[in-house]
Amino acid sequence: MRITTDTIIGKLVADDYRTAPVFKRYGIDFCCNGNRTIADACPEAETDQLLRDLEGATAEAGAAGMDYKSWPLDLLADYIEKKHHRYVDTRLVEISPFLEKIVRVHGGHHPELAEVEQLFKESAGELTVHMKKEEFMLFPYIRKMVNAQKEGIPVQAPFGSVQNPVQAMMHDHDGEGERFRRIAELTGHYTPPEDACNTYRVTLSLLKEFEEDLHLHIHLENNILFPGAVALEETLASA
Repeated sequence: MRITTDTIIGKLVADDYRTAPVFKRYGIDFCCNGNRTIADACPEAETDQLLRDLEGATAEAGAAGMDYKSWPLDLLADYIEKKHHRYVDTRLVEISPFLEKIVRVHGGHHPELAEVEQLFKESAGELTVHMKKEEFMLFPYIRKMVNAQKEGIPVQAPFGSVQNPVQAMMHDHDGEGERFRRIAELTGHYTPPEDACNTYRVTLSLLKEFEEDLHLHIHLENNILFPGAVALEETLASA
């Protein structure tokens, strides 16, 4: 695989997920803003080193990780729902009381924690609604399209075109990306201060893990599932 400054970030990560940690080290968003080229996303002074690091990551021995691009779209939708949606549901319940506690105990010396808690509350509400829209509207229609292609039968989107909910979901993803960029900034990229108690440290670790899972979650949708659904709809329309 030849990687150049014109390579699209999201497509590269979709082709080989080993490149994701490299982009993360450079602070480059490969999920919500994955439609940019490397040249657009990386300062010119760092481009050569980034390309070398990406080449090194893809040259490592072993498998490239999970080849999500090869999965049928209905299987990928099932996987996202069962793995990532359930993860979000579980972690929202776990992290919220931890945040409430450390704001109460440490908020006097770390006033930024109040904003972190507010941002996470906003994220919890938005993600809960967002995932239900996917589970009850978008994902079922993707499964119907896959079945329609197998059976050679027509299928009609209840929302005009699959591009309509896809664009809405991607807009939501942009909002979550912005929220977690702010949370990371406020927490020094999840670095506990010297006076942090164990609960404080655990909370930051959970927030970091949550953000990392969200990045993969959004990447699978924005860069693989959603483009695949749009392409499948176009194929069915032309059949």
